[in-house]
Order: sequence, then structure tokens, then C-alpha cells
Amino acid sequence: MLKRLAVALVAAVIGFSPLAPQIAQADAPYWQCVTFARLTSGIEIRGDAWTWWESAQGQYRTGSSPEVGSVLVFRPTGRMTRGHVAVVSEILTDRVIRITHANWGGSRGKIEENVTVADVSDAGDWSAVKVWYAPINDLGSSVYPVYGFVHNERLGGSTLIASLPLSLG
Repeated sequence: MLKRLAVALVAAVIGFSPLAPQIAQADAPYWQCVTFARLTSGIEIRGDAWTWWESAQGQYRTGSSPEVGSVLVFRPTGRMTRGHVAVVSEILTDRVIRITHANWGGSRGKIEENVTVADVSDAGDWSAVKVWYAPINDLGSSVYPVYGFVHNERLGGSTLIASLPLSLG
């Protein structure tokens, strides 16, 4: 319980920082999370977001620890029936990261940069997260189950180079 409270406090402080999430321009194209994650990370996986975890097995290094440039794969749940993918843009602590992603919640079709995400799993293994929710200036109340991180390194040793810069601003 204390770890969760500490993670929430760190996330709240970080959320109020000048690096708070940035939402893309209104005239920007309509982005899907999968297309954005693939172009930004350089990871060549296709299909719905929830399929990325299984598709990565045997092709890409995967794990339960974030790395800048890796893709966080959300499990399908509730209204998020196809899952979600997001690119890790910054690691703040062992349980708090920032992501850049597209087509999330109130930002339909838009890109959000540097969104705070906190690991709220009991084991500290990134199996459950909360995502920053700008309207309340805090982590949202929903807990999202995740598979883990797909790293931009093909099995066999080559690291991929992303096709788009992680910072779009």
C-alpha cells in the first residue's frame, strides 16, 4: 500500500511539471495507436494492439522492465477491446515512466506526448498501470492490465532505429 501511495505522489508531482502531456495540433492526421507505435519505435508488428505481445515472441526482445523506445502493450479490457500500445519516452523511476501514444481516451486520433504512467501492480512487475488523466491533473482511477514491453531489438542482436522522432514538438 505504501509503495502505491509513493508511486501516486511521484506521478502527481511529475504531472504538474512543465513536461506535462502535450496534445497534438487539431489539424494533425487521425492516428491509430498501432500505426503511431510502429512508426515511432521502428518495431515492425502489424495487427491490433493486443496482438503485439504474442507477435513479438521469437522476433523481438520482450520483458517487464521499460526502456526508452520500447512499446508498452496493454491487454484488451472493457471498452479497450483491441488493447493499446504506447512508446516509452522517458523513465522517471523504477515504477513511473512517460509514454507517447496516439488515440487514447479523450484524445481520439491525436498524439499525446510525455504522458505519465505508473506501475501499480502489487509485485512491481508492470502488469498493471494507471495513466495520467489531464482533466483531473492526476493519475486516472482505472487500472489497466498490461502484457509488458516489446523492445526495439530483434532477437539476434540488432537494435532498430525509429522512423520518427519521439518528440514531435
